[in-house]
Amino acid sequence: MTFRSGFVAVVGRPNTGKSTLVNALVGRKVAIVSDKPQTTRRGVRAVLTTEDYQVVFTDTPGFHKPRTLLGSRLNDLVGEATQGVEAIVQVVDAKAGVGRGDAYVFERQVRGFAGPKLCAVNKLDLLKNREEVPQLEAAAALGEWDEVVPVSAKTGRGVRVLLDLLAPRLPEGPAYFPADEVSDQPLEVRLAEIVREKALAVTRQEVPHSIAVVVEELEREDSITKVHASLIVERDSQKGIVIGKGGETLKSIGTRAREEMELVLGTKVFLDLRVKVLKEWQRDPKALQRLGF
Repeated sequence: MTFRSGFVAVVGRPNTGKSTLVNALVGRKVAIVSDKPQTTRRGVRAVLTTEDYQVVFTDTPGFHKPRTLLGSRLNDLVGEATQGVEAIVQVVDAKAGVGRGDAYVFERQVRGFAGPKLCAVNKLDLLKNREEVPQLEAAAALGEWDEVVPVSAKTGRGVRVLLDLLAPRLPEGPAYFPADEVSDQPLEVRLAEIVREKALAVTRQEVPHSIAVVVEELEREDSITKVHASLIVERDSQKGIVIGKGGETLKSIGTRAREEMELVLGTKVFLDLRVKVLKEWQRDPKALQRLGF
């Protein structure tokens, strides 16, 4: 029996549901999810291993026309993620409509790729039946695809079909990761991302892009894990929003994050969250380096 394996870049413009789709493909939550654009800031690798194949998906930031140094760095990450992979899956948002942003991603990241190219037409659960066909046709018209696959990452519709079309196109090869591993993210990064996901969920519109999270210290004992983390924003006004009236917002972020961390770690968690201001960090090369970008 032949075993197939390979790396697959999952690309698309911001907010097409790439992270939700990657989580659905591997059957576990690996990448954080939010309805805010530009949630994904790192190339997150998610690993799916079966008896027949191992697929290593790289979930990438939304490819866009950047307005900050952080935006440029995120675009560079997408470019790096599409180098040396066996296949590319471009995710488009059928509800928002396939359009110029998707064409921009295809031209910059997909067209020149020599391997298998699949288009996942996502969010079909939000469409009425007769609205589907025009979106599938618009996706097909973006360029030369090996497959155009209708999916709903949220409900799971079409996810198995996408896998069944993708896996046989991978070359024969070894498993790159142990069978029980689902991500190559260091634990500190996974925990920081959990905090950021919860912060995105509870803060208002003007803060999300400005939030970064760093785990400063991690102490693991048998029955409890102590996590000391900093939520970093760009302005004092944002600090006030993240802390909230009487500390309520920060408390809500901490409670939600701690619950998920306990599931990931299998221990009780003590979470110490602080909010710090790092002025205009998205535009500051030194600050970006310090934050791991």
